[in-house]
Amino acid sequence: MSKALPKRTPLPSKEASLFKELLTLYETRQLKKGLKTADQILKKFPDHGETLCMKGLVLTHMGRREEGIELVKKGVRLDLTSHICWHVFGLIQKADKNYEEALKSYTQALRFDKENMNLLRDSAQLQTHLRLYENLVETRHFILKVRPNQRQNWIALALAHHLNGNPKEAKAVLDHYQRSLKNVPDYDYEHSETLLYYIIILEELGELSEALSVLDTSAKSRAIVDRTAILEFRARLLSKQGAPEAEEAWRALIEHNADNYSSYRGYLSTLGISLESPSSSSEALAKLEELSTQLPRATAPRRLQLTISSGEDFKKFIRPYIVKNLAKGVPSLFTDIKTLYVDAEKRQVIEDLVESLKTEYAKLSSTTPSDATNAEAEPTTYLWTLYFLAQHYSYLNQPTKALELLEEAITHTPTLPELYLCKGRALKRVGDYLGAAKAVNEARFLDGQDRFINTKCGKYLLRAGMVDEATGILGLFTKKDALSPAADLEDMQSLLFLLESGDSYSRLNKPNMALKRYMSVKKVFDEWEDDQFDFHGYNLRKFTISIYLRLLAWEDTLRAHPAYVKAAIEASKIFVKVNDDPTIVTSLTSTSQLTDAEKKAKKKAKKAAASKAQDDKKAQPSAHDPKDLEPPVPKDDDPEGLKLLGCSDPLEQAAKLLHPLVVLAERTLTGEKSKTANEDGKGKGKQEEVDKNVVKNVEVWIAVYDVAIRRSASLSSWTFRVMVDADCSSLFRFSEKLLQAVGALTRASALSPSHPEVHIRIVDLKQRIAAFPQPPPAPIGPVFTESVSKLLPPDEISMERFNSEYLQRHSGEPAKVLAAARVMKVLDAPIGSVEETVFGVFGEGSQLDISTALSALEFLTSTSSSRVDEFRQRCQAKFELSTAFKAPNDLAQLKEQVLAVPLANQADGPAGVLPEDGAN
Repeated sequence: MSKALPKRTPLPSKEASLFKELLTLYETRQLKKGLKTADQILKKFPDHGETLCMKGLVLTHMGRREEGIELVKKGVRLDLTSHICWHVFGLIQKADKNYEEALKSYTQALRFDKENMNLLRDSAQLQTHLRLYENLVETRHFILKVRPNQRQNWIALALAHHLNGNPKEAKAVLDHYQRSLKNVPDYDYEHSETLLYYIIILEELGELSEALSVLDTSAKSRAIVDRTAILEFRARLLSKQGAPEAEEAWRALIEHNADNYSSYRGYLSTLGISLESPSSSSEALAKLEELSTQLPRATAPRRLQLTISSGEDFKKFIRPYIVKNLAKGVPSLFTDIKTLYVDAEKRQVIEDLVESLKTEYAKLSSTTPSDATNAEAEPTTYLWTLYFLAQHYSYLNQPTKALELLEEAITHTPTLPELYLCKGRALKRVGDYLGAAKAVNEARFLDGQDRFINTKCGKYLLRAGMVDEATGILGLFTKKDALSPAADLEDMQSLLFLLESGDSYSRLNKPNMALKRYMSVKKVFDEWEDDQFDFHGYNLRKFTISIYLRLLAWEDTLRAHPAYVKAAIEASKIFVKVNDDPTIVTSLTSTSQLTDAEKKAKKKAKKAAASKAQDDKKAQPSAHDPKDLEPPVPKDDDPEGLKLLGCSDPLEQAAKLLHPLVVLAERTLTGEKSKTANEDGKGKGKQEEVDKNVVKNVEVWIAVYDVAIRRSASLSSWTFRVMVDADCSSLFRFSEKLLQAVGALTRASALSPSHPEVHIRIVDLKQRIAAFPQPPPAPIGPVFTESVSKLLPPDEISMERFNSEYLQRHSGEPAKVLAAARVMKVLDAPIGSVEETVFGVFGEGSQLDISTALSALEFLTSTSSSRVDEFRQRCQAKFELSTAFKAPNDLAQLKEQVLAVPLANQADGPAGVLPEDGAN
């Protein structure tokens, strides 16, 4: 039987009054007075837990956070039966983002004050945040019982049932709620949103007739005010019913927004016409032609015609589409239609058409102005034709033609920034990263106040390895009082800067700074995940339920974002390298890593930090601010990332980065559907993103394998450990990590059996298994053996033979040839054989790309090969326009020319200077 908690001794009346005053002073943020009041009570009752907790809470708001937290903990220990103590403790834990522990504290507080609305609301928000929907239903039901007169509580309970996968209960709650409503005014936005949510529930339950009836009645009575939503719901519901009025509903939606592609797809689907079916293409083209005639300013029907037409029909539709956009000077025309290039026939038709237009416009542009009678005769039409063709040939990997066209276009109109941006893109594709940066910098000089062009310039400079110069360009648009441009860009959560600079540092062999940037990306996503907490209460107060459901669905798949996936993979690679070779950390020193510009930035940052600290001391506590409890932004005591790189548990840090990706993948593979996904198709795109970026991404599973197999290696001597570890916890951990590694490699192999990285890992796994003292015992032994047998070659085939056969099968694929060379190095093959295999990437018929060539060069360099220069020369001969393979001395000279001011712009002053106040 559990021991009863000691009974609390209440304060005398005088001190009890002071305590009530303390609560009021805290609520009104009179912190200094509150602190004095708390001290008055504690003079007589130094062990009063509630007062200690409140004093600690006040101190946290006054900037004395550590002292305040200690007092709160002491107060809780002294009074375990006080809801105030547990509530305050929960507030502190919530501010520290420790949501699980905060919920436990609130639960404890509710044991002693069951009807405290602040506690109940906070608990409900935490349960939603942690996706504890079953508990959320109970909490919301109790809140409704206590406060049934607040309509927000009815909606909250319905939403809780819906999130918990019980839409029938949600409907019942909303039915009861609507029966209790009286005198609702017209155009009440909150009631409108509630009705739309009710229709979503009915649609999910399949009660389409009732949903349509509610929609029509509410629209006529002006209860629903969102006109677009009315049209969308009506068209979708009628289509699901198969009603004849569906066609008219979709037409109304198209007229409401004539460039919404989904409306056209819905309309044609209602008519039994599928855009994906070749058999119904003639009917679809006829309907789209009819719509384009009725809506002459709409682009969508004409663009859809290009997607589904073929042969002579395509030729008929493509010419007016391209001619019109060239005449209007639409820069994004190529981006619009390049998706058609998956069809080789359409690609050739477009090329022939635009080439003929180029010849035609060249003649027209040479006529006198009086002879020019239409837009096609304008000189700009010829210019945009050249621009389109340059993009076309660059995309098709014909850089010489693209650059010739761009030079002609620049001669024609040297003041158009888009031409230089296109030139930069073309040069980037052929490996001339410095030339690309120079071209984009020239575009920047044409419009120095354009943030997009300046950002592009910074991005291209980062790709060229000019980090300091890129930071300087991007710093033109950051806060002047920031610690550094990089710090301000991180505060602004610029994923582009963080990823590109991380990649740049990685290429410059600065893993410490690269890791720091990648971990900053992780911090951005952590903040986005935490930011949703405020919306759990906000959306209920504002009744924006439909948007809130989409927010939750987005948050559930947040880590599938390409930026997080890339950052997690690249950071885990660095952690794995450090684990395999700890000398990487010791070889890096702060003096050798800092450039002159970085030293200046560091000195400026110290000065700014000191000035800010002084200002913070002078600043008084603000008025009521819910952010007061949050811990202050930690000082960056690792500006070079060396502490991060030299952490004591690199594999554990890598595992934490990859864990969200594994969870997302497992959820998808097991068929678990997010409870927050809508039934209207808007959640479908998010699931496709998870499939593409995580589940079907071989690099994710390779990264998971690399980390898991090394984590299991630290426990691989399980034979001895089982004997000394009574509960077999070491064996369990070893089994878990080993099975995770084999499972990840199995999934990677299923996606791409001949993938280069998969081949390397199979050899790695074989070697690690050979080092085991004996096969793993039950219960994992049979599962492990069966999984491995599907991955590894038979025992009678040696790894040398296995690798040789792989090389023979893929001798014309450079990336796989390089993988075979890496395996040879692991198998201790003679260096001469390894070098010959690497040079096999130049084999006849092989499609060597710049990325693979750079990887091969890096590998040869790591082996201390004497043929590095020879390989570099072969690459330079193959990629004539590239600067990526030039010697370091040549690169240094080229870098000096990148930011040189073009002669035509030298008189105009520096680019990137912001206008004076009031200037355009």
